[in-house]
Amino acid sequence: MKKQNTAQKISVVFAYVFYAFALVSIGAVAYFYQQHGGNHPAVAAWAAAIVFFVGGGVVLHVMGRADIPDFRIK
Repeated sequence: MKKQNTAQKISVVFAYVFYAFALVSIGAVAYFYQQHGGNHPAVAAWAAAIVFFVGGGVVLHVMGRADIPDFRIK
């Protein structure tokens, strides 16, 4: 297992938070779709939030799991 620094560990935690928010956004899309139909602006906004949270989660996850070398001058 490679060693992760503190920032990488925090990045992975926030990636999981983003994934959780994406799941909440999926629920919001389903709710607003049932209440108002597919043409309501709230459905489009929550669908865009899903894309944002999943994309941000993937980026944070990759940053947190990357094998970053030590750039300090020894």
